[in-house]
Amino acid sequence: MKLFKKILIANRGEIAVRVMKTAKTLGIKTVAIYSEVDSESLHVAMADEVYCIGKSELSETYLNIPKIIETAKMTGAEAIHPGYGFLAENPKFMKACKDAGIIFIGPDEKPIYIMGNKIESRDFVRKLNIPLTEGITGTPQQLLKAGDKIPFPLLIKAAAGGGGKGMRIVWDKNELKDSLEATSREAKNYFSDPTVYIEKYIEEPRHIEIQVLGDNHGNAVYLFERECSIQRRYQKIIEEAPSVTLTPEIRKNMGECAVKIAKAIGYNSAGTVEFLVDKNLNFYFLEMNTRIQVEHPVTELTTGLDIVEEQIYIAAGYPLRFNQKALVQSGHAIECRIYAEDPANQFLPSPGKMLLYKEPEITTVRLDTGITENTEIKSFFDPMICKIISWGEDREEARLIMINAIKEYAIHGIKTNISYLIKALENEAYINNNLSTKFCDLYTETLNKLIEEEKANTPAWQPILIYLLYSLNTFPAASRFETHDVWDIIGYWRNIMFLKIKYRDKEYNVELKQQKGGNKFIFDNTEYVATIEELDRNKIVCTINNIYFTAYISEDEQYKAYLTINGLNYELKRLDLLSNVYFKSEQSLSGEAGNFVTAPMPGKVIKVNVKEGDKVAKGALLLIIEAMKMENRVTSPRDAVVEKLSVCVGEMVDGLKPLVVFRDDKV
Repeated sequence: MKLFKKILIANRGEIAVRVMKTAKTLGIKTVAIYSEVDSESLHVAMADEVYCIGKSELSETYLNIPKIIETAKMTGAEAIHPGYGFLAENPKFMKACKDAGIIFIGPDEKPIYIMGNKIESRDFVRKLNIPLTEGITGTPQQLLKAGDKIPFPLLIKAAAGGGGKGMRIVWDKNELKDSLEATSREAKNYFSDPTVYIEKYIEEPRHIEIQVLGDNHGNAVYLFERECSIQRRYQKIIEEAPSVTLTPEIRKNMGECAVKIAKAIGYNSAGTVEFLVDKNLNFYFLEMNTRIQVEHPVTELTTGLDIVEEQIYIAAGYPLRFNQKALVQSGHAIECRIYAEDPANQFLPSPGKMLLYKEPEITTVRLDTGITENTEIKSFFDPMICKIISWGEDREEARLIMINAIKEYAIHGIKTNISYLIKALENEAYINNNLSTKFCDLYTETLNKLIEEEKANTPAWQPILIYLLYSLNTFPAASRFETHDVWDIIGYWRNIMFLKIKYRDKEYNVELKQQKGGNKFIFDNTEYVATIEELDRNKIVCTINNIYFTAYISEDEQYKAYLTINGLNYELKRLDLLSNVYFKSEQSLSGEAGNFVTAPMPGKVIKVNVKEGDKVAKGALLLIIEAMKMENRVTSPRDAVVEKLSVCVGEMVDGLKPLVVFRDDKV
């Protein structure tokens, strides 16, 4: 048997990138499909071949089965990896692949069909004597009559659903009618099937899932468990492996139940059997996801396996390359999902263009993402930006590594859950493993308050002076000088010692004084001595009165500044800067205007207003240079004639090259 030479990835974003990385390791060529709005995405840049299959509508692109199959055949792809979401659990897609003679890197139709329906899956699992919660199905009218058969509270679900969509908890009979009707409507909208399912709701359960692998030769194993209890809107945001709650006996029992299901259904790929676990460690089958899961990296880091690689080998016809006895867990892994969403506003998505995207520099974490700093977070896709996965010898080490990594993650211009995740990981309930699927319901208000309180209690001098230190040393291109001494580079600011900043709706005056070995600020009648340790694009490392700071900084077109310090975001604005700065030309030693002008700072020429031979008056506009998100007007120092023009529109310039050379007007 041989592996595939070329596969098509019928997905986008981080999972498409994830599959490509493994394919490249195996020497397999990859084909990416994309919609027009995804043309700048990372998965498009990484693939060996790329094909646009539509504009933006999902039905025309990532859900377009005929177009995807056509693209696979056209490119000679032998197999298709569906990733997760979209078509990954669609039996029609699997059948379309089979009919076209293309290998589907996933399970057969039977497990996809049975496990994709909550009623079918429960009936199947019940026959295997796997623990289940009580439940019934039907129309809203039928369930309203039968509601008394199961004691409250109840969990209402879309029978054909998944991903937490169309789910509600009902605590008493008065809520039942409206909840059934609403869930049925959502089920029809989401899944084209209004059938509703109700089951006994287990209060404060843990959500623990078992990763399984099965092949085409009747073999199946479990890769242990993942704790996935921290969820909002029934969707996970923090996962970890192993679960420190399970005993070895219960872990083994749950794993064997998952394998029993996989073997009974003829499962032949990577899949996940999900369970609810109550306070007494009784577990109940919830559902089976017949695809790779978002949280699979924590299993990979604790087992040393590449699950995507195993999927590919299985799809190519190979038997499993290990047995259950060969599998062990090592250390502890935690995954945090970074979302473009606002935890302070019910986790509503926050799509848009990022002003700054700065990934953690810490090398001891894994980062799975499908975006770059130029990616716009689109409103019609899932708002997940990336996943950070940490590994440690134990849970506490993994937790601390994760916190340090997230604090280095800076995203400006949109709302994210970064600060929320930090506070969740620092929460005593999380530290002490007092978890359930109610974690976000119980602690979100507290976590959001902690974020705002910490920002409010941050001394104003910290974000203000950090930003001023960055701003003063980057505005006129410190790269022109070997030193980062602001007094060498501030140029036209040399005699302006008073700076004005707006922060948290209050205006502050700051005095800047030169001091050997650093910069002295006078803020609120207190002296602060600041020294730059490291200065880079959008980043500064500095000490202020011997306190060490690292900050990530960006500015928008209105000159508002955004700072990330220790995972918290701050906003402020310099009020002493004009929106347009007019620069004079170089002066001769005698004080007279010189014969040429240079760029006030490195930037891009966006307009040239003169040509060689033109007569210009003093103060006339010569050209405009865009730099630091500002348009800088370069004007003539005197009445003269343009003798030489050395630049054109679109050219990048620095402060050394003469841009316009003059001669006297003799006429």
